Amino acid sequence: MTARRITKRTVNALQSNGSEFTIWDDTVSGFGVRVRPTGAKSYVVVYRAGVGRGAPVRRYTIAAVGKITPERARARAKVVLGAVAHGHDPANQKTTERGAPTVAELADRFMADHVRTKRKAGTAEFYRDILDRIVKPAVGTTKADKLTRLQIGRLHSSLADTPFQANRVLAVIGSMYAFAGRAGVVPEGTNPARRIDRFTESHRERFLTGEELERLGGAIREAETTGIPWALDETKATAKHIPKLKRSTKIEPSAAAALRLLLFTGCRLREILHLRWEHVDFERGCLFLPDSKTGRKTVILNAPALAVLNSLERVGAYVVPGDSPEKPRHDLKRPWDAVTRRAGLTGVRLHDLRHTYASFGAASGLGLPIIGRLLGHAQVATTSRYAHLDNDPLRRASDAIAAHIFAALEGSQAASVLPLRQMR
Repeated sequence: MTARRITKRTVNALQSNGSEFTIWDDTVSGFGVRVRPTGAKSYVVVYRAGVGRGAPVRRYTIAAVGKITPERARARAKVVLGAVAHGHDPANQKTTERGAPTVAELADRFMADHVRTKRKAGTAEFYRDILDRIVKPAVGTTKADKLTRLQIGRLHSSLADTPFQANRVLAVIGSMYAFAGRAGVVPEGTNPARRIDRFTESHRERFLTGEELERLGGAIREAETTGIPWALDETKATAKHIPKLKRSTKIEPSAAAALRLLLFTGCRLREILHLRWEHVDFERGCLFLPDSKTGRKTVILNAPALAVLNSLERVGAYVVPGDSPEKPRHDLKRPWDAVTRRAGLTGVRLHDLRHTYASFGAASGLGLPIIGRLLGHAQVATTSRYAHLDNDPLRRASDAIAAHIFAALEGSQAASVLPLRQMR
């Protein structure tokens, strides 16, 4: 077909003849309008991807007729042909980009091929929640190789009210793109979450005092024996119909035992809830955990912990059984809420029992390496958060310095100064 100037009038006059055909522009070589048998029309540019007659012929679709004007399409054709002249292959590049997965598709592959096979169940669940609840709704439809730092920065900023969660989003995205780079989905080193300033996180370290522990112990004893009375609003109709004999909360002996074990051992919640009787060695006084957050772990059992374990009835494979004796208890939320409310410990978390165990050890001057081994810390830096509680060496140093200063003030020799009596 003879080439002609492609104008709006020319394009509008084109009609389908039952087979596909193309008319070419007489000013830009390779630029034309393709007409399909259905009557659909689109602007295209055809070129050879390489040098010589053996180079493959490519067809690059610019846009559908009606989406842009002929003049705009001609200008885009010139850009494409310019890229070809510099050795690029725009049509092949476009096909590759079309085949790139979206962020949502990459997230699913990341979970299936990497996280669920190489991460612990708790970590995998955490990753799944971050990706499904936060990342996918925000940027899931974006092509994985087109996701920008600006998009992730905006997502991170939108989570400013929850800084810990916002920072974990960056960590999960970074891990996902490291996987994508190794898998060849994106160029290695691609990470749109890189160089985004993290929010400052205030690490929460809540330690129970001796008086608070006394209240907690009393609440646990009450909950497992007589039950904790309910605080009912008698003005509500529903409250009036609750039988008075049932107006208290009792917790199961295994739940009370789990709370005490968390305090006496400093273990993590899942280490106690998933504890099997076969992991308990009464003779050597140890728990031999085959798996924990930091791998295999040995927990030294003290006398109170051994007493708690000996008081429990073996009704299944797990020390703290769930509804089925052969399955572990899922959580301790309800019993913990009941006893902390009764003890007046609002806002105290179960994990704070682990902090309390460590804080008592540090305050007793046991030394951070020993405490770290008892807790099963893989990193020394993790235990260092309790350093400020180890006051014995500081107290001795302060007493020695003050003794010399006191002697100088009194005009006597430092050697004759007696230690100050500690206030009771």
